[in-house]
Amino acid sequence: MAGKRHRGWRTFLTNKYLKDKEKNFVEYDPEYPVKYAIFITEEEWVAFVAQRRDENFKKVSATNRERASNPTYAYKKGRLGYARLEEKILDETKSDATSLPPHVLWKEARVGKDGTVRDDVQHIYDECETLSQSISTAEDQENRSVLSRALNVPEYPGRVRGKGHGCTPTSLYKNPRRRNPSNQEVMETLQALQAQVLQLQKDNERYRCMEKCSSQLKETSEKASINCQNKFPEGISSCQLYLSSPTYRLVGKGKVHNTSGDLLHHRPLPDGHLKVSVDVVLDKDALLPIPDIVSETTLLRDAIGSFVAWPLDLIFIDDETPTKPASKDKGILRHNESVASQKEVFAQGSQQLSQKIGSRQKNKRDLPVTYLPKKGAFVPRYQISLETLVDSSDMATAGAIRLLDMEEDIFGYSCTETIGKEDLEHIFRHQELGVGVIHTYIRFLYDNFMRGNDQLSNRFRFVSSSLVNKALICREPDSCREYLVKRFMASSTNNLYLWPYNSGCHWLLLAIDPLKEVVYFLNSIDGEWTNYPDMKQLVDTSIKVFRSQRQARVPRTKSSNITWIKVQCPLQRNGIDCGYFVMRFMREIINMNQIEIPITYFDEYKCAHYTRLQLEQIKEELCQYFIEKRLISI
Repeated sequence: MAGKRHRGWRTFLTNKYLKDKEKNFVEYDPEYPVKYAIFITEEEWVAFVAQRRDENFKKVSATNRERASNPTYAYKKGRLGYARLEEKILDETKSDATSLPPHVLWKEARVGKDGTVRDDVQHIYDECETLSQSISTAEDQENRSVLSRALNVPEYPGRVRGKGHGCTPTSLYKNPRRRNPSNQEVMETLQALQAQVLQLQKDNERYRCMEKCSSQLKETSEKASINCQNKFPEGISSCQLYLSSPTYRLVGKGKVHNTSGDLLHHRPLPDGHLKVSVDVVLDKDALLPIPDIVSETTLLRDAIGSFVAWPLDLIFIDDETPTKPASKDKGILRHNESVASQKEVFAQGSQQLSQKIGSRQKNKRDLPVTYLPKKGAFVPRYQISLETLVDSSDMATAGAIRLLDMEEDIFGYSCTETIGKEDLEHIFRHQELGVGVIHTYIRFLYDNFMRGNDQLSNRFRFVSSSLVNKALICREPDSCREYLVKRFMASSTNNLYLWPYNSGCHWLLLAIDPLKEVVYFLNSIDGEWTNYPDMKQLVDTSIKVFRSQRQARVPRTKSSNITWIKVQCPLQRNGIDCGYFVMRFMREIINMNQIEIPITYFDEYKCAHYTRLQLEQIKEELCQYFIEKRLISI
């Protein structure tokens, strides 16, 4: 509107001061309009007169004047205007539309009083109808409109042909105004593109590595599948996993399976490799020596809880603890050992307690000095007694294991948990915990809190971390979902399912109420569930399938909305306590005996951080359970 007024003002000055009554330019210099001195200075007036007397300007002005006096498609509605014409048509037709297409309004504006339409106008309208069927709205906005295409004229910026004065592309199409990016935005885009190029290069390198490994697997003969190496004890042994590139370092811990004819994912093992199960990841960025071509797993942290192929020269049996030969009088078989004899063993360990504590002063690798028996200090008696039993038993031998039966009521299926010497060492040295220790503590909670207590056993249930973890979610999402749905379907009342989830190098706890469709998220490092998209998608999908199978009716507003609650639980202050925190979370939830977990956590256990003593209490319960279950004997 301001531009139109300004053009009218300049035309007024030209007609009044630069032209005579016949509309011809005067030969003399026009006088300066003092009346309008507040709008135009003398210098601006001289420039204005010179511009208007320029021959090029006169030529363009004459052309435009001739074109306006004899338009090809004359407007027939007088002073009505496009806006009021559109409003009139909508009122007469009683249409619910808020506007008309530009070419429809353009045609109506060229219909005479007798209602006839010129053939050339009708031809343009028909061509617009044809073009509108083949050109999308987005293309119409981005380039030229349908009407401009049919008329074969350019589209001027800031206006929409056939819509009248004041209508702009932004107001008509509701498009945000475009602007040129700033220098900072250009640099950020450039950096993002560079990062994408680097990522593509890494992916390309990994893909080539996977192709190379795939060809190695195909060339391996059947004879190479019999990998029972002499340098490793036959059977299952706890081990440490190393990598030699880019630096030689310890990256994880697990168990090596040295058995004849062993296969990896139904394929023969490559030459010079053994089958290894990953329990603990120490380097979260470590790559697998041979990527898993089945699940497309390349990072070690994504393979926790699953089997991978590992080079022989980078596997070391965990045999740091010296072995002690067992004498004949101490050779008590576990299945024949009585409770009384076990108590004698524990008493024997208690008698050796002072000697054991004294030896800790010389061994820097053992428990911290703060645990020496000072006055009023906490003494981990069960841990020390269990360690004494381990040193005096066959568990001191590399590769020795214990099997713990897990009843069907615990995880929904019967299974056996393997406990190796390394798992016990992790407890004694306060190191990162594997799935075996976590599941053993779940068995402890079931035996000591839930067994025989119908209220607790019907209210709380567990999800197996061996069947649902980061690696399996990526490799076999369907089987993970089927297991979760089956667990949810096993209950008829409100249950809270406790699921210790391992993301590859970190433990966190999910407490799931499938009937109320609520998921409590307890993370001891203050992370968000959005950091674990695969896990969240699995839980959401499983709850929706569970909802469908039980034919539950859910309001439309909640049909796709499952409630996730981040609980303000105690936070860890180092990088190794996550497993101990998860075990204590489960104990406190069961002890409170309520399904709903407050957002600010339970008042009885609310704190910013667990103390070392609170974590040692969990370890003491574990060690006492090992002793009472007679898993270790001498």
